[in-house]
Amino acid sequence: MRMHSRRERGLYTAYTMAHQSLYRAYRPQSFAEVVGQEQVTGPLAEAVARGKVGHAYLFAGSRGLGKTTVARILARELGCTEHDLYEVDAASNNSVEDIRTLSEGVYTLPFESPYKVYILDEVHMLSKSAWNAFLKTLEEPPAHTIFILATTELEKVPETVQSRCQVFEFKKPTRKGLAEVVRKVAEQEGYELAPDAADLIALLASGSYRDALSVLQKTLSGSVDKKLTRAEVERVTGAPRREQVHVLISALAAGERAAALAAVEKATAASVDMTLFLELVIEALRNTLLIRYAPELHASLAEELGADEYTALEHVGRRTSHITHKTLLAFLTASERIRYSPIPALPLELAILELFPEG
Repeated sequence: MRMHSRRERGLYTAYTMAHQSLYRAYRPQSFAEVVGQEQVTGPLAEAVARGKVGHAYLFAGSRGLGKTTVARILARELGCTEHDLYEVDAASNNSVEDIRTLSEGVYTLPFESPYKVYILDEVHMLSKSAWNAFLKTLEEPPAHTIFILATTELEKVPETVQSRCQVFEFKKPTRKGLAEVVRKVAEQEGYELAPDAADLIALLASGSYRDALSVLQKTLSGSVDKKLTRAEVERVTGAPRREQVHVLISALAAGERAAALAAVEKATAASVDMTLFLELVIEALRNTLLIRYAPELHASLAEELGADEYTALEHVGRRTSHITHKTLLAFLTASERIRYSPIPALPLELAILELFPEG
């Protein structure tokens, strides 16, 4: 197994700097810059400050939350330079031989740092025999060695391994928090990002900081006036257009079964991602009911949704509307069914037929 120190990646890094992604450009460089993971960064910063650093850590959480970034920050805070920092992809270096090679290397002294730090990514991919070969080294490594393991599937990491590590779980950001990160990065890049556009990017990112900034970068590259609207995000990403959602919502509000079924069919014909389309429909239904029944939320909803969206939902949500809590419940049920449906549009069609059996 070849382990690359950061020095060995120098030529690659120099080449890619000119084409650096937003995620890399805005990667946090200190614990204080990490957003939304205070339950991880706080204890780690305290441990460094007090000199009470453990010999093995396990970072768990879905992709794009900053596990590797925090691992690198921890190494840097411990005085580890690029010469003594090793990053290993456990998904492709997962055999007994790979782990034995790693275990032999940890006993050599650092080049110039207090510690040698090994970051092992996707450790749940290690084979059972590799885990067994690694346990002794993980339990009693040399004083100059620190292991930081990272995984997206904590349940696949053996309990015997978890018990030998300090385990930190990374949380997915809220959609609001993710939208705020996206908006700030766009602003720093010299762009004006509409609130509803930032919200859509956050939705498309599915709780991943990395994916959010990747979507943002794609959107920025398609802008000519540096003013990004939701429509531009829809165009660049291929996300369902707001108008497609409104057609269905309006049909539901009017109690028109045929028109509602036609709206779903048109979305299908336009090759819309039906899961995302359903999520947007559910959100529109929820906001419609909040506008109708929670007047104290009107100001915040208007700010969050934007004037056009707020006005449109306020119109369809008038008290004569057929949209009720039963409508929202029907489409929530559809969201449970869609993951198992052989026809993506079928759960939405069933929801409509259940709501308007005589329509």
